[in-house]
Amino acid sequence: MSVEKTRQNKERSMLMVKKRIHKDVVIIGAGMAGLTAALYAGRMNLSVLVLENAIVGGQISNATGIENYPGFMKVTGRDLIETVQAQAEHAGAVVDEFDIVEKVSLKATPKIVETAEYIYETDVVIIASGMNRRKLPLPEEMIYANKGVHYCELCDGHLYQDKVIAVMGGGNAAIDAANFLTKYAKKLYVIHRSRLRADEVSIQRLQRNLKVEILLETEIKALHGEGKLTSLVLFDKASGIEEELPVDGLFVNIGVVPNTELFAEDLPLEDGRIPAGEDCRTAIPGVFAAGDVREKEIRQLTTAAADGTTAALLAGKYIEQMRGGKVKW
Repeated sequence: MSVEKTRQNKERSMLMVKKRIHKDVVIIGAGMAGLTAALYAGRMNLSVLVLENAIVGGQISNATGIENYPGFMKVTGRDLIETVQAQAEHAGAVVDEFDIVEKVSLKATPKIVETAEYIYETDVVIIASGMNRRKLPLPEEMIYANKGVHYCELCDGHLYQDKVIAVMGGGNAAIDAANFLTKYAKKLYVIHRSRLRADEVSIQRLQRNLKVEILLETEIKALHGEGKLTSLVLFDKASGIEEELPVDGLFVNIGVVPNTELFAEDLPLEDGRIPAGEDCRTAIPGVFAAGDVREKEIRQLTTAAADGTTAALLAGKYIEQMRGGKVKW
């Protein structure tokens, strides 16, 4: 497309007036928390819209085998999410994938959620935008994602029974992941570029395990393998030596990035997450936070579903109170 044509399209889109649509509930994010909220809100005969910037399901959609979700001996992330989405849509919710949310006005009455195509006016916003794990900063990461490189030990650890596993990271989450993966690993390496920053009790537990070797002051420089990961190229910062380490799988745990930038002007954030209690209420009446985006200690599929349930049921109660002129928050 020519530069002139691009300019004309931009000018045309600027002149277009976006259609305004009212919804009782707008849910931002179509992971487990968002879809569960949609299911419950839909069953209350509320008009419900779920907006998802990327693919429905988020991170969990890539999980190859989930064995800790009640009701399933084993299920893929994609199958589980598709089932919950179908339930939500059967209840009347509309799921709009890839209509990017551009801005929100959470303190307005009604609240405003603007996407690339529409302006939605809504009584309630449920924020379930989740988080993204920091990716391994190597160009080969995309080649080996789910082919030896993983980000969820609970989802994929069982695939490496009696295999050689490496864990990248030095914080609590990484060391907890390493301790968890020792139940599967024949040999487990913990690789970190500096010193471990996890709780001492967790570190000591790891150090006592004879399967474990901890490589500090070590960086992963490259990934190798034909079709799947078979080795890592490691750089020892102290000696300046590079060597190749054969592994079957690498679990990366170098932090997460909550998807909350869109809400920073309206809501306070704690380490990037939204403060909200077990009732999922935020500081703004009619705005709820559910799932990994909420500041809390435990983040699992089951707790995300619980948050979605709570947020939806209390959203329904809030709407009843609002329409009756007796809002309590």
